[in-house]
Amino acid sequence: MEKVATRGRPREFDAEVALAAALRVFWIKGYEAASLTDLTEAMGITRPSLYAAFGNKEELFKQALDLYEREKLAYVGQALAAPTVRQAVANLLDGAIATIADGDCRGCMGVIATVSCGTEDESIRRHLDRIGNDAHAALVGRMQQGIDAGEFPPGAVAETMTQYLKTVLQGLSVQARSGLLPAQLRQVAEATLAMWPSR
Repeated sequence: MEKVATRGRPREFDAEVALAAALRVFWIKGYEAASLTDLTEAMGITRPSLYAAFGNKEELFKQALDLYEREKLAYVGQALAAPTVRQAVANLLDGAIATIADGDCRGCMGVIATVSCGTEDESIRRHLDRIGNDAHAALVGRMQQGIDAGEFPPGAVAETMTQYLKTVLQGLSVQARSGLLPAQLRQVAEATLAMWPSR
């Protein structure tokens, strides 16, 4: 990759690697509990370098959320492209479990952030809302496609089915965070699919 010329002293670290390390810290500890010392030690940089490259802790967290959305939630778009809504839901559940039960990084980063960030973190909440609203709109659209295709019983409402699925996904995240094993999470997913309304 061609390097872009910069003024002053060149950076002595890989910003992408450092951001990935920060994401891991935030994912494990949450925004409030992750200290600047935790972050700089994991990222292998000094505080001045953190501020110069990423801004403050709040801006670093928002960039970590964007990285999470790009990398850890990439399965969502692929899942929604399935030929039926039921298969899309199955793929979403599989992808979610693979993501939220990954070693030390347990639970959904977005759910953790929504629960742990205080009301004073207004810009973070707006950032989370943007990510959540985009995902919500994609789910509603896919549910409506399924309704239009006759995959649901009469009277099904796309918004309601979306909220139901999101409740299951968020519940799985909380359970994963509390220590539920992947096999147990899959049992919940299987029960959800068994009860999924179909025509």
